[in-house]
Order: sequence, then C-alpha cells, then structure tokens
Amino acid sequence: MIVSALKKTSSDRILVEFEGGESLRSTLAAVTDARLYVGMELDEEEYAALRRSSSRGLERQKALELLSRRPHSRKELKDKLLRRGVSEEDAEDCVAWLAERGFLDDEEYAGAVARHYAAKGYGAGRVRSELQRRGIDRELAADTLSDLPDNAGKIDAFLARRLGDPHDREAVRKVSAALFRRGFSWEEIRAALRRFDSNIEEE
Repeated sequence: MIVSALKKTSSDRILVEFEGGESLRSTLAAVTDARLYVGMELDEEEYAALRRSSSRGLERQKALELLSRRPHSRKELKDKLLRRGVSEEDAEDCVAWLAERGFLDDEEYAGAVARHYAAKGYGAGRVRSELQRRGIDRELAADTLSDLPDNAGKIDAFLARRLGDPHDREAVRKVSAALFRRGFSWEEIRAALRRFDSNIEEE
C-alpha cells in the first residue's frame, strides 16, 4: 500500500490516505514511530503494525480525555472504556500506560474520595461503600479508612443540630437512623448518644 497523503485532523491525530481510496485514522505518535511519508509503500506486515499502533494510540487518547474530565480509579476507567467498545486488551493497555505515567493512582484517588465524603459528614460505612463502588479493592479501602480522623466530633455535631431531647425515643430513633444511613456504625451512634445525654445533664 502506498501512502498518498498525511492529513492533520487535530493537534495529535492524523488521517493517513492510501492510493486506491483507503484511509486510516492514526495518531501523530504512530505516524512518527512508523516514519511515514507521502509515497512510502507499506507491505502487509507494516500496514498491519500501523493499524495496531494507530488503534492503540487512539484508545489511549480516548482514555486520557476521560481522565481530563474527572479522576477515575483503574477499574472505573477500564469499565468505561469497555462500555465504549474498546477491547479488553486495549483497555488494559490504556490503564497500564496511564498508570505508568502517573495519570492513574488508585491510592491517591481513594484518599481524595474518602476525604471528600468524610468532609461532608459521612461515616466510615458510607465512605467504604463509595470506595468499593468506584472499584477500589478492599485492602486499599481499609488502609484509606484507617487514615481518616475520628468520627466522634462529626456525630456529636450532628446530634447537637438534630436532637433536642435525648430521652425522646422517637427523636432518638430518627436521628440514629439518619446517622446510620450516613455510614456511622451503631456502636459509634450509641457512644455519641451517651456523650450527648451526659452533656445535657451536666448543663
């Protein structure tokens, strides 16, 4: 196959045209690596190699574009690429390529997610669920949660805002259920209620 034209379609994408009307979408890196030029003739093996490198390069660009919109875990990004029709092999390649270059870091991402939800007043249970939903493995999730500050102050503040009488059983039931939904354990909630009751009595 003889290259008849190299047309730049964006800053890093090239349309390679061949005599006979066939064309191939490629990347600047793939074209440069293959040292393509107008008039160059490719045999079947060289053409197949160009197709593979072009496809992989385009998938990597697609993955990088997804990351530029918001951070992802490795699993989140791979799953999203698979849903967009990227092959399993190419999706794995994209994830590995980005991780090697520091664009994907599950540890850093897990810490950011955990801090975000903790700052919003959620407990360890809710944070753990969010980490698992985003593809963070159990061991890393556990390590991330162990680095978070103690929840006591957050629960105490929540009770101070929401609970007037610690002896009103219905009010206690409602506020306890609300705290549980926010990811706090029953043990943490019971301890906070005891503190709250003691504070009221001391006042």
